[in-house]
Amino acid sequence: MQLTTERLVLRDFVPDDIDAYFAIQSDPRWLTYYEWAERDRNDCQELMDRFIAWQHEEPRTKFQLAITLDGIVIGSCGARDGEIGYELHPDHWGHGYATESAQAMVDFSFEELGHNKLTSWCIADNLGSVAVLTRLGFVQTERKRDTEFFKGRHWDTLRFELRR
Repeated sequence: MQLTTERLVLRDFVPDDIDAYFAIQSDPRWLTYYEWAERDRNDCQELMDRFIAWQHEEPRTKFQLAITLDGIVIGSCGARDGEIGYELHPDHWGHGYATESAQAMVDFSFEELGHNKLTSWCIADNLGSVAVLTRLGFVQTERKRDTEFFKGRHWDTLRFELRR
């Protein structure tokens, strides 16, 4: 499975992607809006193995693709049962790659998977993610107060929706 944008190629994960994927999830800047203080390589391997296993399901309903720039994995973007998600290595924040890759996944979800509505969510303080979803046309439908607790504090979450 592969999606191509103007600057990026989104493709299925392969086992050799583990070093790049671990580099993303172990970066302290990436960890800011996640429950973990650090990521273990084995945890990342298990997660990536799950992405690879989804490639063999029939029918395939879960997609988590490696985002590559000039052949280098810089993040991942996925669609799972009508929910969109994305992550980028912090060195690549602020260049529009999250928006570009997520737009490709939105288009794929509507055109190829036949979804009429997509959802996504993020931590309310993650203004970068809020901006990506807003640029894509997602509308905030809900704010849940204090729904997550990690790093010694409560976090609000936002739910977004996009209709075809």
